[in-house]
Amino acid sequence: MTRAISRLVLRRLAFAVPVLVIVALGVFLLASASPFDPIDQYFGVRLFTASAADVARVRAELGLDRPVLEQFGQWFGGVLSGDLGISRSLRQPVAQVVAERLPWTALLAATGLALAVLFALVGGTIAAWRQGGVVDRLITAVGHALEGVPPFVLALLSIAVFSLGLGWLPVAGLTDAGEDVSFAQVAEHLALPALVLGVSQTPWLVLHVRQSMLGSLTEDHVTGARARGLAERVVVLRHALPTALLPFVTLIGARIPELVTGTVLVEEVFSWPGLAGAVVTAATAVDYPLLAMVTLVATAAVLLGSLLADVAAILLDPRVAADG
Repeated sequence: MTRAISRLVLRRLAFAVPVLVIVALGVFLLASASPFDPIDQYFGVRLFTASAADVARVRAELGLDRPVLEQFGQWFGGVLSGDLGISRSLRQPVAQVVAERLPWTALLAATGLALAVLFALVGGTIAAWRQGGVVDRLITAVGHALEGVPPFVLALLSIAVFSLGLGWLPVAGLTDAGEDVSFAQVAEHLALPALVLGVSQTPWLVLHVRQSMLGSLTEDHVTGARARGLAERVVVLRHALPTALLPFVTLIGARIPELVTGTVLVEEVFSWPGLAGAVVTAATAVDYPLLAMVTLVATAAVLLGSLLADVAAILLDPRVAADG
């Protein structure tokens, strides 16, 4: 098993390198076709008083007067040497921007995913266990209803109800104004965005768990467990649920791109200090180094999530063959 996992990891790493290069090149090509001019963002309102010579000089200093492929080559060479470049829009090294913001994005995404998995396992198991009952119909109806609701709509509704209406949780930010960063402050401000993110990812997961559990409950080993007189709770949790976990783990890996997108939207609504703000700023300012690096981080997260899901599937069931 260890050898199979090692081969899988090596193959995925070899596959990830060209994918990341192609994604980065695509970002540069798309940004070059953008109607936004990086010079406009760089100068701001000073552009109206700047002379043509000053604009041309800054454009040359920033390398914006060169072909896009040449700009990509210079950026890629810097990345290989450990220099991620300077963000023109934020006036900071890209490495510093990512180092400061990525941990907060990872915290929100991990908490949201953990809540989604918890909601899905509990809700899907109960729904399948009580198939056809009131709880099953309620969970299924809510799951189908939430499938078409975008995360930012859930975020706005949660703010209206829990922050503005009931006053239970803060509206936005990492801490209250003037407060230092502490566990209590971060936990309080994380609760609502993480809950929204988790709920937004739950519908597909809970419906999938329910369907997998229904199939598991009819399998021979579950029928045999019932015939031996085991309690229904033991039959469901110790015999049916483990069988349903394998396709569920695979689905989680497939949902990572949706999780990344949902995290960006939730961060923007709640002003969470993650990479989402950098994504928006970099996109509108056509900030090549920052935009490319943030996109690469998101792509790497998707590839890593898929790899971890496949490794978990092999660990749960050694009969699963690693891909070729």
